[in-house]
Amino acid sequence: MFGRMIRGTLLRQWKKMLMIAFTIALGASLASAMLSVMLDVEDKVNQELKTYGANITVVPKSASVLNDIYEVEGGETTGAYLREDELGKIKTIFWAFNIVDYAPFVNVKGTLEDGTDVSVVGSWFNHHMELPTGEELDAGIASLRSWWEIESGEWLDEQSNENAQIAMIGTSLAQKLGVSVGDTLHIKGSASDGDFHITGIFDAGGDEDDQIFVPLNTAQALANLDGCIDSIEVSALTTPENELAIKVAQDPSSVTVSQYELWYCTAYASSICYQIQEVITDSVASPVRQVADSEGAILEKTKLLMILITILSLIGAALGICNLVTASVMERSSEIGLMKAIGAQNGAISGLVLTEIFITAIFGGVIGFFAGFGFAQIIGQTVFNSAITLKPMVIPIVSILVVLVTLAGSIPAIRMLLRLRPAEVLHGGR
Repeated sequence: MFGRMIRGTLLRQWKKMLMIAFTIALGASLASAMLSVMLDVEDKVNQELKTYGANITVVPKSASVLNDIYEVEGGETTGAYLREDELGKIKTIFWAFNIVDYAPFVNVKGTLEDGTDVSVVGSWFNHHMELPTGEELDAGIASLRSWWEIESGEWLDEQSNENAQIAMIGTSLAQKLGVSVGDTLHIKGSASDGDFHITGIFDAGGDEDDQIFVPLNTAQALANLDGCIDSIEVSALTTPENELAIKVAQDPSSVTVSQYELWYCTAYASSICYQIQEVITDSVASPVRQVADSEGAILEKTKLLMILITILSLIGAALGICNLVTASVMERSSEIGLMKAIGAQNGAISGLVLTEIFITAIFGGVIGFFAGFGFAQIIGQTVFNSAITLKPMVIPIVSILVVLVTLAGSIPAIRMLLRLRPAEVLHGGR
């Protein structure tokens, strides 16, 4: 009998039930889309931000001490250098797969034929290397500083021109010297000199525009610094730092062993820096705070936006369900009054109405979930140019939200149902 009554109601009021299912499907689709994106957005935003440069710098320990004393960043290394032969070890740390890119730098002073002093920076451009793990890696500033605008010419290709004297020059320095792509500059260093063919002129929008960039080994030869580097810039996928990360960074002895292990095994910028220091001799690795803080702020604001959209969509769905269910109960007031008159209890009638609504909600929720995951893929491809991965936890979360929204939307109608008096309803119905 119970099943026949439910089936009869669903068939008689199929239009209203379809509207209820459609309303729930809209709310569920937005909730599943926003939750899918929100749970996967951290890696996507991190990947996007990594195109804007390094978020970790590594310098010699003595240079870091001097920088701290004089409260400056970067600068000369005052004769302290890192070892080039240890660069491959960066990809052997616990969070090796989170290291997206890195490049070493060495700064030397050069002099042109007319006596002009210039800053020559040696680095990797598209460097290919074999790692201690047996893997191979292509890294360098061509990808690490992808925002540089090549005014003319092209990126320096060190793989195709392994032994050639080639260079890239900043746009400001090129204008001062009156040189262009294809010209040759004779640069003299403290240990050697050479004629450098200009392959590209770039606009970095910073101090680099007054510098000349050459392959790392070329710059080292100019100053007799074979195997020595000034600094390393690392681009890594990191997790926004929380209280634990800040606490460990300030005083590792202030946390328990389990907290320390949690910090070490989480991709915080500070834990990755610590692990880099473990493999690079006499080094200090530190996060670029502007980048690290920006990543955390962007992620938090993005997640907050997703949560607000989800809440608003669910509130809208609850209001829609409330109106539709209330209208359905009002239309069936005579039927409900008759059931009460022949002895049906409020609990049984409420259960009947809720069962009808939840059957409709299941139908709408399933459709809404798959539609929402489709929306998430559209968002992923449009914003991040990559697919959104379905997190298993989205399914139970959306299910619980659908149940709560359906209940919240049904409460006013159930309260009205409970207040119905058979005599008044049936008398008014005659």
